[in-house]
Amino acid sequence: MLNQGKFAILAEMEPPKGTDVSAMVANATRVKGKVDAFVVPEMSNAVMRMSALGGAMILQGKGMEAVMQVCCRDRNRLAIQADLLAAAACGIPSVMAVTGEDPKIGDHHEARAVYDIHLTELLEMITGLRGGKDMAGIELNGAPDFLIGSTVNAGSPSPELEAEDMQRKMDAGATFFITPPLFDLSAIEPFLRRTPSHKGKLIPTVLLLKSVGMARYMDRNLENVHIHRELITRIQKAKDKVRECARISTEMIAALKKEGFGGVLISTLGWENKLLELLKD
Repeated sequence: MLNQGKFAILAEMEPPKGTDVSAMVANATRVKGKVDAFVVPEMSNAVMRMSALGGAMILQGKGMEAVMQVCCRDRNRLAIQADLLAAAACGIPSVMAVTGEDPKIGDHHEARAVYDIHLTELLEMITGLRGGKDMAGIELNGAPDFLIGSTVNAGSPSPELEAEDMQRKMDAGATFFITPPLFDLSAIEPFLRRTPSHKGKLIPTVLLLKSVGMARYMDRNLENVHIHRELITRIQKAKDKVRECARISTEMIAALKKEGFGGVLISTLGWENKLLELLKD
């Protein structure tokens, strides 16, 4: 879809904190055919859950395309390569390389981060595996053929540095880029002016807000996330605030499609049962 200039709809699907995958599978099945692929995070916010490999294998086995996150935080280069080979052998077609949040913000504060390799090295590793060799230069008996993605902070206050970072990641093998949550297209215009030919590679995140308090907290505390006061007031004045939050997300998805972005990643933070409502139009 990205190669053909079609708008790809991705949805984030968190694996469970446990072994019961019924809710994850049910939520994904409910929007099967409306979502082109499901991004399976690797213990986002450093909260211990089923691995992205396990979650992606389950969805892929149910006939739903998965994008598996690969994280620098938790594994050394041996373990990451082993997981990538397993993912390819299980039919997972796409991976997304991320750095991973500090374990101190998660639910296992005593955990030690690994960070054996940094993000660019991870991308180079995946590209190398695609070329048939591991990081030690030893030939593989069968090579993966992943579509490779990563992240870009398109709303950064230093758009020129972010554009340079995006180019380094492209040189390392990334072909699509997911942004932090976006609530205002004007927030990324400085970045777009520096990367006019890469708009089709960008997949902004549309985050479903849950309350006025959540919107205020994110605007005040999350770096590279900008929420206009007018949007917060709009939610505050709405009779049905949950429905208004869903309407805001739906409007942003439509705007991104109209503006020619490569796609959208919809993140609902535990409200995956509301995905169908966001996509019905």
